[in-house]
Amino acid sequence: MTESYSDKYWMRRAMALAMQAQAQGEIPVGAVLVADNKIISQGFNLPITGHDPTAHAEIIALRRGGIQLQNYRLLNTTLYVTLEPCVMCAGAMVHSRIQRLVYGASDMKTGAAGSLIDILRHPGMNHQIEIIGGVLAEECSTMLSSFFKQRREQHKALKKMLKAQQQKMS
Repeated sequence: MTESYSDKYWMRRAMALAMQAQAQGEIPVGAVLVADNKIISQGFNLPITGHDPTAHAEIIALRRGGIQLQNYRLLNTTLYVTLEPCVMCAGAMVHSRIQRLVYGASDMKTGAAGSLIDILRHPGMNHQIEIIGGVLAEECSTMLSSFFKQRREQHKALKKMLKAQQQKMS
């Protein structure tokens, strides 16, 4: 008998992928596409290292899922993402026909699953997606906040170093 895993279990898998993104200098977002309690595909953010503005964790997982299932329609699947999807990713989810989205942290600036706009349940769309937000939200938010805090500190240290070098040269 196959064990049934919870949304928290799969979100932890997505968080592990987000940590891989962070290790590569990317914004820590991870995504896992699941069907019948099995991973179909997964991905993490790669737009910086891949020089590709579309290389979000969700897009990578959806692309790989289509290849794995040999179908652009990813029916009866759930996508687990550590951060609420943006408009681009939400549009791709609608077109792929996933059944459910489960996300961790909300994104008040660009979230397209209800925080800023709700693409996934918009009445004009030809497919609507069940949304469950806030799964391990605190852990996902902390990961992102820590990343951006560290990035700000690195930029601040770099500015300070450059200023000191300029003063030496004067």
